[in-house]
Amino acid sequence: MGRAGSARAVALALAAGTLPGSAAALAEKLEPCLACHGAQGQSETDNVPSLGAQNAPYTLIQLYMFRERLRIGEPMNDMAKELSDDDLRSTSDSIGGLPAPKPPDDPGDAARLGKAQALVEQNHCNVCHRADFSGQESVPRLADQREDYLLKTLRDYKSGARHGYDATMAEVLQAVDDAQIVEFAYYLSHLR
Repeated sequence: MGRAGSARAVALALAAGTLPGSAAALAEKLEPCLACHGAQGQSETDNVPSLGAQNAPYTLIQLYMFRERLRIGEPMNDMAKELSDDDLRSTSDSIGGLPAPKPPDDPGDAARLGKAQALVEQNHCNVCHRADFSGQESVPRLADQREDYLLKTLRDYKSGARHGYDATMAEVLQAVDDAQIVEFAYYLSHLR
C-alpha cells in the first residue's frame, strides 16, 4: 500500500475508531487537530479551515511553517512545536486521506457564480489550483473551503499579514480589489 493508501487507511480507521499500535498514537496526535478542523475534515468553526483531502505536500509545508514560527497563528504554533519531521509527514498524509469538504446546501446565486468564474479565469487561479480547485502538490485544495476562512486568507495574503512559503499569492492579489476577493471566496466555497 502506497503513502496515499496508508493515509486513507489511517483516516478510515480514525473515523471508525479502530487503530492498531502506532496508528493509534497518530490518531491521538490528530485528535486536537480534528477538534477544531472537524472530525471528518470539515470545519464547523468560524475562520478555521476544513482540512479534508488537503494535499499532503501543502499540509506538510504549513505544519513546518507553524512549527518553525515562519507562519504565526495560535494555537497552531504551540500545537506544532513538539512535532518531529516524521510527525509532520504522517499528520499531513493522514489529513490528505480525510474526506473532502462538502459544498454548502445553498447552491449559490448562478449569476454571481458566473461572474466570479470569469474573475477566476482572468486571474488564472484555475491554473495553479487546477480547474476543479483540488490543488496539486504544494498548492492547496480550495474547493468547498469555508467562505469566511477563504475571505480572511485572501485578504491576509493581499495585505501581507499572511506570508506564504513564496510570494506568489501576495503578487497575484495585488491587482485584485476587495470586492473581487469577496467574489473569489464565494465562488470557491460553492464549487460543485
